[in-house]
Amino acid sequence: MSTLFTKIITGEIPSHKVYEDDKTFAFLDIYPITEGHVLVIPKVECDRFEDLSDADYQAVWQTVRRVAKRLREVYGDKRVCLKVEGFDVPHAHIHVFACHNAEDFYRQADRSREPDHEALAIVAQKIAFS
Repeated sequence: MSTLFTKIITGEIPSHKVYEDDKTFAFLDIYPITEGHVLVIPKVECDRFEDLSDADYQAVWQTVRRVAKRLREVYGDKRVCLKVEGFDVPHAHIHVFACHNAEDFYRQADRSREPDHEALAIVAQKIAFS
């Protein structure tokens, strides 16, 4: 059975993609903690990031660093934060988002309202890699 993230990679479910290479895919979280909140995932289905092959593990972290640098370029924030928790979707993923302060890091995403796909598309254009 394909995970939600695999369906996003294959285009079965639309996403706001900001980066893709042969091993990884990065797209906006539809419930962002801060503007530009990106999820970085391996293209291979794997529930836990520590179970990835060495090549896929390295590729994910290289993409995380690339996305973090891009967020810093666009938002100029003091920090870019990372979260690895993986409870919502059984597919390894890293949350990458700009942090203005420690409260941003601990803030929970607001899932009480529908995602604003129009606004997300604008953000994706702003931070997407050419």
